[in-house]
Amino acid sequence: MTPNDRIQKSPEASGTANPGCAPSPASSALLQSTLKSYTPARVQLQRTGHSLVTQEILQLQLATAQARDAVYATLDVPALIHGLEQRKLANLVLNSYASNRADYLRNPALGRTLSEHSEAALKHISSKDSVAASAGSCVACDVVFVIADGLSALAVDRHALPLLDAFLPLLDPEWCIAPICVVEQARVAIADPIGEILAAKISVILIGERPGLSSPDSLGVYITWNPHPGRTDADRNCISNIRPEGLSYQEAAALLHFYLTESRRLGHSGTLLKPSTARALPGDKS
Repeated sequence: MTPNDRIQKSPEASGTANPGCAPSPASSALLQSTLKSYTPARVQLQRTGHSLVTQEILQLQLATAQARDAVYATLDVPALIHGLEQRKLANLVLNSYASNRADYLRNPALGRTLSEHSEAALKHISSKDSVAASAGSCVACDVVFVIADGLSALAVDRHALPLLDAFLPLLDPEWCIAPICVVEQARVAIADPIGEILAAKISVILIGERPGLSSPDSLGVYITWNPHPGRTDADRNCISNIRPEGLSYQEAAALLHFYLTESRRLGHSGTLLKPSTARALPGDKS
C-alpha cells in the first residue's frame, strides 16, 4: 500500500468522521445544560438551517406575552392592604396623576406626580399629631416606604410583602416608620413628593421593574436620602432583580439595611454610596 492509498482510505480524509472543530450532539447538550444553569437568559438556542426550531420560537412568543401582560396588569390593592394590616403596618392608598394604565404608559411624567386628592391626603396626615398617631409616638419620620406598581404589578403582588418580612426585623426599633404608601400608576420619582410632604429623611420605593423576556416579575428598590421633587437617578441607590430566581429576599433585605443605615450615617445616597466604598467616603470621620 502506497502513502497515497493510506490517505485516500483515511476516515478523516474521506469525510466519514466528525470534523475536529464540530462538537458532538452529546457535548452540545452538555454545554447547553451547563450554561443554562448559570443564567435564565436565552443561550445556545437550537437551530434548524438559518432559523430557530419551532419550540424556541414558541417559547419566545410566550415570554413576550408574559412581559406584555405584566406591563398591563393592575395591582391587587385589596390583597396588599390586607397583608399590611395583618402585619400591623399603618398604610395609605394613593394615586398618581395618571387616571388609567394607558395614560400612565403614554405619559411617564404623570406617574411621577401625585394626584391632587392624594397630595391633600398626605398633607392631612403630615401634621405632628397625625404622624405621631399613625407612625407610633415619633414626631419626625426616619423612613417612608412606598409600594408602587411601576411596570410590573405582578412583581409587587408576588414579592413586596415577602421582602418587607425579610427586612423589617433587621431595622433598628428606634427608627420611626411613616405609614406605608401604596400608589397605583406610579413611577420611581413618586416617592420624592411623598417623602417631602411627610418630612421623611429617607424614602424607599418598592416597584415593579420593566419586564424582560426571562423576568416578568422582577422587583426593584430605590433608596433616596432627603427626598424631594427634582431628585435624579444619581441621587438614588438601586437594588434590582429581587425574586426567587434572581436576588433573594434575604440578600436584598441585607443590602437594603446597609443602604439605609449608611445613608442616615453619612447624610446622602446615590453614586457616592456603595457597599464597597461607604467607609472610605470623603468626610467620613468614623
